[in-house]
Amino acid sequence: MFKEVLAFVAKMRRYLFNSGWIMLEKILSLGITFLVTLLVARYLGPSQFGLLAYAMSLTALFGVAGHAGLSGLVMRELVRNPDKIHEVLGTSLVMKAIGYLVGIALVLIFTFSTEELGSDGFYILIILSFTMLLKPFDVIDFWFTSQLKSKFNTYAKVSAMLIVAGLKVLFVYMGAHILYFALANTLQVVLASVLLIVLYQHKSKLSLFSWQASRKRAQQLFSEGWMVFLGSIFAIIYLKTDQVMLKWLVGTEEVGIYAVAAILSEAWYFVPVAIVTSFFPKLINMQKQNDPRYAPSMQQLYDVLFLIAVSIAILVTLFAGPIISSLFGSDYAGSADILIIHIWAGLFIFMRAAFSKWILIEKLVVFSLVTQGLGAFVNVGLNLYLIPRFGGEGAAYATIISYAVASYFSLCVHQKTRPAFFMMSKAMVSPIRLLLNMAK
Repeated sequence: MFKEVLAFVAKMRRYLFNSGWIMLEKILSLGITFLVTLLVARYLGPSQFGLLAYAMSLTALFGVAGHAGLSGLVMRELVRNPDKIHEVLGTSLVMKAIGYLVGIALVLIFTFSTEELGSDGFYILIILSFTMLLKPFDVIDFWFTSQLKSKFNTYAKVSAMLIVAGLKVLFVYMGAHILYFALANTLQVVLASVLLIVLYQHKSKLSLFSWQASRKRAQQLFSEGWMVFLGSIFAIIYLKTDQVMLKWLVGTEEVGIYAVAAILSEAWYFVPVAIVTSFFPKLINMQKQNDPRYAPSMQQLYDVLFLIAVSIAILVTLFAGPIISSLFGSDYAGSADILIIHIWAGLFIFMRAAFSKWILIEKLVVFSLVTQGLGAFVNVGLNLYLIPRFGGEGAAYATIISYAVASYFSLCVHQKTRPAFFMMSKAMVSPIRLLLNMAK
């Protein structure tokens, strides 16, 4: 099996190269965001950093209204109908704009209802809500990706990130108020959107004013994407609800301590996405051609993802204390215990990445909606029970259990998803299988 794993990894390198620009953006984003977050967290301290993390999580929760389930559908339509680019992009822009306007309205209603007028929390939520104003122009990102020109997405997003990262460092040096960091986050979205627009105008030679919205196209996109849209709402609930509920049930300081652990734990989540996305086209072809290598390749994919996830989890568990104390300081000492728990959710997150592509190949997308919904329900229920009793550690346990239920245990219920359940189960004993094969 060891040779098979090495051969599989070597094979995937070719596909990773094809999506190199997307990988580059994710790696740069991860590195820059982590370093700046480290600096900002130490400067603000757990309470104020927790307030900022809470506001960002709440904005993300309401901002999911702008997702509209369009990403994959828009790219498909742009590839299939190059003569309808203006209609596809225009309709998508309008659909996302309506969603984000709803998101802004919800944030404003919530803010005026729950925050003290004139408080830091009040102003931070107002400022961050306006990150949604230019988010609809993310449809340009879809166009560049569909044209295999992802490097321009990278140029725009990384340039904006570098400028804002420099500003945040300057704010720390100046001893700036927390509101400046909220403004910086909003500025990053504005800069990235403006750069995308400029690059689109320059590279496509097409004008945004030529885009057209079509009711028929909107109905078609929504009829195909509503299930993905609803699934994305459930997904964001159990990705972001922990920090929101920590603030409500415990306080902002606990949010700050938890947020640091979550940042270190979730920093690895781009790895399975990059691996699976790169290998996805090959799996599609194998399944279409009834290639006998399809099932073994899927199993190898699960095996590799689990092995990477469990290796990361063990290393982080062993060194969580020194990592937190050396990087974030004694104020965040409580993050280590949370990190030791939270990092093990990665086992299910990594394998979920393969499952999400498998259900697309097998045309079982409805199970994405069902499992994500179940995960959201379990996560909220467990947070309500565990957070008042165990604080951030309770939220971390809720995260692991909800991910395990949504991405593993629920798959054994229906016969159509049981093959994925069995592949995941086999992957969980892959370290033992690997040792046995090496011993032969």
